[in-house]
Amino acid sequence: MEITEVRIFPREGLKSKLKAYATITIDNAFVVRSIKIIEGKTGLFVAMPSRRMKDPCPKCGHKNEVRSKFCNECGSGIPAKGTVTMTPEAEHDARQSEHKDTAHPITVHCREDIQKKVLAAYEADKKKPEGI
Repeated sequence: MEITEVRIFPREGLKSKLKAYATITIDNAFVVRSIKIIEGKTGLFVAMPSRRMKDPCPKCGHKNEVRSKFCNECGSGIPAKGTVTMTPEAEHDARQSEHKDTAHPITVHCREDIQKKVLAAYEADKKKPEGI
């Protein structure tokens, strides 16, 4: 597998942890969009494309985003799951479980290769003069 192209789409607002989106092309044949470049506690990292998970409303069955308080279809209240007070770490883990990757590398080598190439393209993009 060879990453043949990386495109960077910077985000406005430097205060945001989300710095840019990336699109990669693999072997000039397969595209992965919506890869996120995020500023973490220890530096930049790459997050794979994901979608928010959904739970059905107990009254009407409409699928609502996880942790919704009210149904978007019928308006009835949705009981919270696990209303126990959480530590900040547990809260972070719960929020992470709200999303499911839609594409992700299977091996550590593949993940490292993608991250290295995407972050190198991001750094090169930051050094380009505006308007080019």
